[in-house]
Amino acid sequence: MNASRIALVTGANQGLGRALVEGLAARMDPDDLVLLTGRHERRVADAADEVTGLSGTRARVEGRVLDVTDTEAVARLADEMGARYGGVDIVVSNAVARLLPGESQADRADEFINVSNTATHAILRSFGPVLRPGGRLLVVASSLGTLGHLDPRLHHLFDGADLDQVEYAVESWRSAVHNGTAADAGWPVWLNVPSKVAQVAAVRAVAAARREHDLAAGILIASVCPGMVDTATSRPWFSDFSQAQSPSEAARAVLDLALAEHVDPALHGELVRFGKVLPWHDGTPLVEQDGLVTP
Repeated sequence: MNASRIALVTGANQGLGRALVEGLAARMDPDDLVLLTGRHERRVADAADEVTGLSGTRARVEGRVLDVTDTEAVARLADEMGARYGGVDIVVSNAVARLLPGESQADRADEFINVSNTATHAILRSFGPVLRPGGRLLVVASSLGTLGHLDPRLHHLFDGADLDQVEYAVESWRSAVHNGTAADAGWPVWLNVPSKVAQVAAVRAVAAARREHDLAAGILIASVCPGMVDTATSRPWFSDFSQAQSPSEAARAVLDLALAEHVDPALHGELVRFGKVLPWHDGTPLVEQDGLVTP
């Protein structure tokens, strides 16, 4: 990658996002810049100061307020990165909306979809064009993002879709949730499943459209599954956390991918967990029972 690299992490005030910023700041060079972004100015500033003060920090760390659901703000930041630095080397899209089992999924649908999906689409559209040669654009998803976790009636909406078609499918799902017709159409109650499938489908769509260019330029666009992470967002949904990682542990494989000098072209556009591809068509539909998620 180029000297004086630029990295950007969204949703980076806490949890995995914060761990990714800390890892980038420790493993990049003193002339490099890591941008830590979030919605709240004070939290962003405090987090940037705290990472800067860590003993292992080498790169410069700056905080930047960014609401990833504001597509115009995302586009402006990408334009700024292009104009000021000639592009960006590493982008990790990590923002997520916290959702509790006792909450109404329909009532929270707009916020959840906007943060997880509208924002992902905006990051892909705006930052893809400003990736420098050798760049990495990674969207944090999960193993729930494989197509098999959806009812087969819905597969055609995402399999082989372009980004416009993925966006249309997401908005159709949103409308079905609000209209009370989602279950009849096959959509699961738990918002996280179709959201993650749509994230991975969006990455696949963008990567497929620019594959030839990216492989020639050494660019990687992929979705990543960090594995189960013990955070306030995930803990309410699962009954067994015996194999869960801390955010710092979960960040390692993502950082290895983001900072690798050479990456296997077979990873381009795929959902990657611990350096291996998770097959797109794998998985079985999940059910929610008693507030917990089970196969």
